[in-house]
Amino acid sequence: MNNRWIQLLLGLVCMIVISSPQYVWTLFTQPLMSTSGATLAQIQITFSILIVIQTFLAPCQGLLVDRFGPRLLLSVGAALTGLSWVLAARASSLTGLYLTYGLLGGAGTGIVYVGVVGHMVQWFPDRRGLATGIVAAGYGMGALLTTFPIATLLKDAGYQRALVRYGLIFVVVGVLAAQGLRAAGDESRTANPESRSGYRPAEMLRTPIFWLMFVMMTMMSTAGLMVTSQMAAFTRDFGMANAVVFGLPLLPLALSIDRITNGLTRPFFGWLSDQIGRENTMVIAFTLEGAAMTLWLFTRSHPALFVIMSGVVLFGWGEIFSLFPSTLTDTYGTRHATTNYGFLYMAQGVGSVLGGPVAALLHDAYGSWMPVFGIIIAMNFATAFLAGVVLKPMRQRWLGGRVATVRAAAPAIPAR
Repeated sequence: MNNRWIQLLLGLVCMIVISSPQYVWTLFTQPLMSTSGATLAQIQITFSILIVIQTFLAPCQGLLVDRFGPRLLLSVGAALTGLSWVLAARASSLTGLYLTYGLLGGAGTGIVYVGVVGHMVQWFPDRRGLATGIVAAGYGMGALLTTFPIATLLKDAGYQRALVRYGLIFVVVGVLAAQGLRAAGDESRTANPESRSGYRPAEMLRTPIFWLMFVMMTMMSTAGLMVTSQMAAFTRDFGMANAVVFGLPLLPLALSIDRITNGLTRPFFGWLSDQIGRENTMVIAFTLEGAAMTLWLFTRSHPALFVIMSGVVLFGWGEIFSLFPSTLTDTYGTRHATTNYGFLYMAQGVGSVLGGPVAALLHDAYGSWMPVFGIIIAMNFATAFLAGVVLKPMRQRWLGGRVATVRAAAPAIPAR
C-alpha cells in the first residue's frame, strides 16, 4: 500500500464514488420539480448547497485530513455521500432535500475531494499535474458509470429507488477503497525543491497571487457548473428534450460524452502543464472553452452537433481541477497543501451559486439563455487573459524572490 501508484488508484476509486451527486444532478431536477411543485430556481438551490458546503468547509476538512490521515476521513466522507442519497429519497419537502442531498452530500463529497487532491500533490511532487489530473478525472468521468443506469431507473422506478440503490453502492465501494490510503512519507513531501518550505494558510491568504487565482477559479467554476447544473433545462428550451442522436436520447448521451471529455482533459492538461508551464496551459484551455461555448450556441438547433460541442466545452473546463491545485502547491509548498487547497476550492462554491440559482434567475428574468451564455463566454476569455498576462509574471517574481531568499540564507562555502 506504500506504493504511490496504488495510492493513486485508490484515490481514483474514491473520486469516482463521489462524482454522481454533482454530475448526474441534472437528471433529478425534472422529477423533483414534478413531485414537489417547486420551480427550477428552488430546486437548483439544492445543487448550490451541495457545492457550497463541499467547498466552504474544505479548509476545515483539509486540516482534519492533514491531522488524522486520509484513511479515517475519507471513509467518513464516502459514508456521508452515500447516506445523503438514501436520506434524500425519503425527503418530503424542499427543506429535507436541502439538508440531505445538499448539506450532508456536500460535507461528504468535500472531505473526499479535497482529501484525495491533497494526498496526490504530496505523493507525486515530480508529476503533480498528471497525478491530480488523473484523480480529478475520476471525479469528472466517474458519473459515466451511473448516467445511463440512473436515467433508466428514473424512467422505470422513479427517483427514490435510484437514490437508495446508488447511495448504498457509494457507501460500500468508497469505504472499502479508503481503507488502503496511507499518508505520504517525508521524502515524498520534500522531493521537489520548490516545495521544501510550506506556507501556512494565514501566510498564503495575505498574498495577491492567491486572490487572483481565487477570482480566476471562481469564473471558470461558474462556467462549468452552469453547464452541468442547467443542461437539462436549456436542452428543453432549445427544443431538443425528446431528440434522439445515434439511436440514443440526446440528454443522457450528451452527459455521458461530457463525462468522458471532462475526465480526459484533467490528466491531459495536467501532464501538459508539467511540460510547458501552468499558466501557458491555462491560456490554451480557457481560450478553448470560450471558443467552444461560442460555437455551441451556433449549433444549438442541430442535435448531433449539440452533443459533440457539449463534449468540447467540458474538455475546455474540467482541467481547472488539475491546473489550480498544481499551481497552488508549486507556489506555496506541500506542508499545508491540503488545507491551502481547501481555501482555493471555496471558489467552486461561489461558482455554484453563480452558475446555479443566479443563472436560473437570470434566465427567468430575460426568458432566454442567451444572456447567461454571453456572460459565461466573457468569463472564459477574461480568465485566459489573466492567466497569461497577470498571473504568470506575478508567479515568476514570487518564485524568483523565494530562490533569492534561500540563496541569501545559505551558509557560504569556503574556497579551497
